[in-house]
Amino acid sequence: MTVGIDAISFFTPNLYLDLTDLAKARGVDPNKFTIGIGQEKQSVVPPSQDSVTMAASAGSMLLTGKSTDYINSISEILFASESGIDNSKSGAVYLQTMLHLAKNVRTIELKQACYAGTFALMTAFDYVSLHPNERVLVVATDVARYGLKSAGEVTQGAGAVAMIVSSDPKLAGYNHDSVFQSQDLMDFWRPLDETDAIVSGKFSQEAYETFFANAWQDYIRRTGRRIADFKAFVFHLPFTKMGKKALDQIIDQADGQQQQNLERNRLAGQIYGRQVGNIYTGSLYLSLISLLDHGDVQAGDLIAMFSYGSGAEGELYSLTLMENYQQAIKSHVQKDLNARQRLSVLEYEKLFKLFPKSSDDQSLMNEYDKSLFQLAEIKNHQRIYKAAVSKLLIK
Repeated sequence: MTVGIDAISFFTPNLYLDLTDLAKARGVDPNKFTIGIGQEKQSVVPPSQDSVTMAASAGSMLLTGKSTDYINSISEILFASESGIDNSKSGAVYLQTMLHLAKNVRTIELKQACYAGTFALMTAFDYVSLHPNERVLVVATDVARYGLKSAGEVTQGAGAVAMIVSSDPKLAGYNHDSVFQSQDLMDFWRPLDETDAIVSGKFSQEAYETFFANAWQDYIRRTGRRIADFKAFVFHLPFTKMGKKALDQIIDQADGQQQQNLERNRLAGQIYGRQVGNIYTGSLYLSLISLLDHGDVQAGDLIAMFSYGSGAEGELYSLTLMENYQQAIKSHVQKDLNARQRLSVLEYEKLFKLFPKSSDDQSLMNEYDKSLFQLAEIKNHQRIYKAAVSKLLIK
């Protein structure tokens, strides 16, 4: 029995900041951003969007048009995020209501920096292997936020990837070949009393590269596979140059033609990341969508997936693409990115400062947000969500 990803979707807010504009405002050569780290734009989060609203928008794409039987077969919602809205209550339980799912559903939130989306996916694979008639909704959703004029400002972003895990998947099958490792590192963290993350940039890049090199050696030792077996490598991309640095460590193991093919597919996998920015737990899976939309791949191809989360945890595994996998991508990413509204640096800074930092009573509606699900207000320390279609407020 094959277990894997049955469908996938992506959502990001309808606002963006051009990084050339940001570079000029900060007195920096734009090439430092667009070439040096490989980023062109970043999604901007209005105060009415958070990890829950983005997850709901991505999740709704997967469920639209599905039968009642299909929806009722969802037994778990796994909500992976390092941008959680509550230290106790799971973000997943909000989705249960917002997406009109049944009450007999597990709703769990997972956290381990950017790696949590992969662990949620692995947990879902295990569950469906034991319960082949059931499905799991996995969402990886985050707001990457560092601070105005900070060193990490250029690697901000926001978005959510949603996936349905099932038996007989339509998109890709999991090959049960994961290798993983962890180590206590202080390369990136966010203390409980801080709203913005703290990062040791160079140290984190070095840890990422080391984790990938070690995972690859462990993978080929355990599986007997070699680089020639893979059509593409997909990477978690805090910024797009990270994937290049990782792949460059092993590219000489491929012959000349495959080196060209792998490099072409690496570039295809970073197209969306260049326009969205860092989305933490969902970054690897946005890269997968980008590869499938723009890369030279086909059914039956073996795709290597490298996940990394600071602090630190890494995992390398593979997926095999299914027939007609393109039909399982339930979002039109490039079309949505092209339709976003470009903000000036001043508009971006204004919205950045409006992002809620407390649970005090406040209205969060604004003229910028056109999303299906919005955070309308915070009242009595509760977040009140608005579904634009039904006009109902959801607590």
